[in-house]
Amino acid sequence: MQDIRIIFAGTPDFAVPTLRALIESPARVVAVYTQPDRPAGRGRRVAISAVKQTALAHDLPIRQPTSLKDATAVADLAALEADLMVVVAYGLLLPTRVLAAPRLGCINVHASLLPRWRGAAPIQRALLAGDRETGISIMAMEAGLDTGPVYLTRTTAIAPRETGGSLHDRLAQLGAEALMAALPDIIDGRHHPIPQDDDQATYAKKLTKEEAKIDWQHPAQAIERQIRAFDPWPVAHTNLAGETLRIWDGEALDLATDAPAGSILAAAASGIDVATGDGVLRVTRVQAPGRRPLPVAAFLNAGPLRGDRFG
Repeated sequence: MQDIRIIFAGTPDFAVPTLRALIESPARVVAVYTQPDRPAGRGRRVAISAVKQTALAHDLPIRQPTSLKDATAVADLAALEADLMVVVAYGLLLPTRVLAAPRLGCINVHASLLPRWRGAAPIQRALLAGDRETGISIMAMEAGLDTGPVYLTRTTAIAPRETGGSLHDRLAQLGAEALMAALPDIIDGRHHPIPQDDDQATYAKKLTKEEAKIDWQHPAQAIERQIRAFDPWPVAHTNLAGETLRIWDGEALDLATDAPAGSILAAAASGIDVATGDGVLRVTRVQAPGRRPLPVAAFLNAGPLRGDRFG
């Protein structure tokens, strides 16, 4: 990979391990594309992306266009005369002219076993669906949404108590490893990607805060997956005595109940047992408004549980 010129495009923490791997490789990162700086957090202070922070730390040229659709942005990218563009959770659409600009095209590090979970939130959708495994796909990019042929996949089992955060971190590292394994043969032309089976495709739509609200009519197993998938964002939540209670951890119990969904069956140091549409969910870590997340034992010590029903 000596003297290979690579453009890197990415924005969040997930992309950082791959960028670092490329920096440490014999390849030359000639530019880093990342989303523009934007206000974030309660103070709405302007924040820079995790990828930009890494690029600044290594004195790499940075580009932050608001779009890659205009002729000036395309010309600027083409002028870099890159051999390859590596894209990891960039967040901007790459038009056909951009995809064709590098000599070897563009490849994507995607956090699913394509064609399963094309789209914006493959990690959380795999957890919500109860998938037992997921992984990384190294894909040749084309105009469709994650429809390109796949060079290489790496599979990993989803642990029983896996959260969106823990799986994100594992896949970020696995993505960097998978790319570096595939890259030499891609550059040398020895690696020919395999077309996806479109009939097997599923879509991982973007997460919203609204879908993090718990519907206690759902089965306990599904609610447990919801809690794990939405940790650390947008965090599953419910209503209790007129206040929003965030649910950070819970476990479906092998118990049956005839109580109405959302009813609090018991509250002890071990957890708050709640009736669901099918079974019982034991809530074990919660966060009251303006407070930090607490184990249920500490939460109950801070004051009596108000209300007898969630939702």
